[in-house]
Amino acid sequence: MKQITIDPITRLEGHGNIKIFLNDQGEVENAYLQVPELRGFEKFCIGRRAETLPLLTTRICGVCPVAHHFASTKALDAAFHVDPTPTAKKLRELMYCGYYIYDHILHFYYLGGPDFVVGPKAPAEKRNILGVIEKAGLDIGKEVIKHRAYGQKITAILGGKATHPVCGLPGGISKPLSEENQAEIERMASSSVDFAKFTLKLFHDVVLGNSEYVDLIKSDTYTMKTYYMGLVDDNNKVNFYDGKVRVVDPNGNEFLKFKTGDFFEHVAEHVEPWSYAKFPFLKKVGWKGFVDGSNSGVYRVGPLGRLNASDGVATPLAQEEYERMYKTFGGKPVHSTLAFHWARLIELLYATERAMELVKDPEITDTNIRNQPGEPGEGVGIVEAARGTLIHHYVLDKDALVKDVNLIVATTNNCPAINMSIRDAAKGLIHGDNVDPGVLNMVEMAFRAYDPCFGCATHYAVGQAPLTLEIHNHKGQLIKTVQR
Repeated sequence: MKQITIDPITRLEGHGNIKIFLNDQGEVENAYLQVPELRGFEKFCIGRRAETLPLLTTRICGVCPVAHHFASTKALDAAFHVDPTPTAKKLRELMYCGYYIYDHILHFYYLGGPDFVVGPKAPAEKRNILGVIEKAGLDIGKEVIKHRAYGQKITAILGGKATHPVCGLPGGISKPLSEENQAEIERMASSSVDFAKFTLKLFHDVVLGNSEYVDLIKSDTYTMKTYYMGLVDDNNKVNFYDGKVRVVDPNGNEFLKFKTGDFFEHVAEHVEPWSYAKFPFLKKVGWKGFVDGSNSGVYRVGPLGRLNASDGVATPLAQEEYERMYKTFGGKPVHSTLAFHWARLIELLYATERAMELVKDPEITDTNIRNQPGEPGEGVGIVEAARGTLIHHYVLDKDALVKDVNLIVATTNNCPAINMSIRDAAKGLIHGDNVDPGVLNMVEMAFRAYDPCFGCATHYAVGQAPLTLEIHNHKGQLIKTVQR
């Protein structure tokens, strides 16, 4: 049996490789996404003071530290039995919108979008932000950089830092918003609304205006029927920061809806020996292997998961685009993996609109920003990271020291589906062992649509990290290899 290896896989956060196995006829038998990196954050947290966790866990990832910061802070809200003040909640959500702005812009223009703007089979050196700028124009590149910076500036103003925020406290937030900073955020958010609208127009022109791309998006190669999960508000509208967890089945019917503290009553994790990433599934359905359909407990999170799990978006422009997407695909839910890109841009528009609503709220500059925490205990905090549902679960002792930590991050939730998407793409695209780089990139497109973060996903300290030590003499000759 022949093996094709894509190592390293590209345009993602973290490390991984894809191994594709062909039979004697040159057809794909199976494919695996292997995550070899190991991170020990859950073990690092044990014994630490609870209030340090929102600072420590941001170091899991430099791409989505805001998500970890507030999942951690919300877990401490629950563990200390305290509800933040209304203004604190709004400031947290406003900062979260800034995070979504810079993160979704990053993925479309730098990571996923080049496959469409430049072309899936374009030379590798062109499938990046520089290739996008070359095709779309230098002025577009300047706007991309400017608006990513706006999202990070919003985060810095509210969180104290652009990358690793320090503002979250049990029961609230560390500082109020001044009127001067309010005006600056409003200016940046308003400009970001226009840029999100422009980005969607670019997507319509370049991607949806190309019949070959549309056929590719709708093809069986990139289609998989699963359950979908996301946070929703009281009206079942998408909410990034708060709400209940809603799950719909492959037909779009509500399957589960529960409070964040009940998450582990409904989700369990499966382990495979060939990856450090774990594989969550719905307990009510069970783990049936890497198969899709209503009889499999596999579910998907992230932009498409959130939109499929919701009944709409709570801002007008994003709602219009939401309706346009489902009309284009013939109704809900949409099962095309490549539709994650469209859903992500709908969310970008929603984040900018929601930021404008929040920054104009009369309560946003109120100085009542924290309620005092109570006695320590156990708590679960859930937010929607840009990549999907993120869960922090803490158990504290009577002295507020950490006894136990469990984290399920967005990419971990998607790990079963990512492996299945890679396998199905490989089976649909590879026929025979003469495979060119363009085809292999199209296999990578199946995981890239999820915007995975394997640095986050492989945080659990089990086993040993693989290590190869090569010893060379003074002439550069290899004299000994030691492996662990």
